[in-house]
Amino acid sequence: MAIYKETLNLQSHGESPTFIDITKSVKKIIVSSGIKNGICAVISPHTTCSVFFEEFVHDYNENGDEFLQADLNNILKKIIPDNIAQGQYNYPGEKHYQAVEAWPDAEKYLPNGDRRALLNCDAHLKATLLGSSQIFDVDDGEFGAGPTGYVYFVDFDRTRARARKCKVIVLGE
Repeated sequence: MAIYKETLNLQSHGESPTFIDITKSVKKIIVSSGIKNGICAVISPHTTCSVFFEEFVHDYNENGDEFLQADLNNILKKIIPDNIAQGQYNYPGEKHYQAVEAWPDAEKYLPNGDRRALLNCDAHLKATLLGSSQIFDVDDGEFGAGPTGYVYFVDFDRTRARARKCKVIVLGE
């Protein structure tokens, strides 16, 4: 069995969830792998990000999100409201703040010591709910889904723009 790995470098914009269509990249990686039959795992190593599989939608809202993404975000907001105030959720607690403040690069996570930069409990919960990975069929060297099936990476963290990574692993023969 062969294993082929690549990492996608992505950028989130903050302020609202960032949805990124990674379908073309995943298809290209499958072809580059040379693997004809097997599986493709698409994995987010970040705790506020998810990978999901959905139909491509041709309509977009004013923020540039596809309608299904906007609908998903609206439903998730009803279940898990945006974390906008300290004490709204248990997380982050005082010990977590203290731990982050002790990191050598604490300024990156708490600009000017502003603890509000860690108000992202909602992002963690939404990512937990959707999951961090998806597995796809590799059939005759191609992405084994229909033409309307697309792969998306989403960063639910609204606190700031971030560089993100997405791992794609193809296994098979």
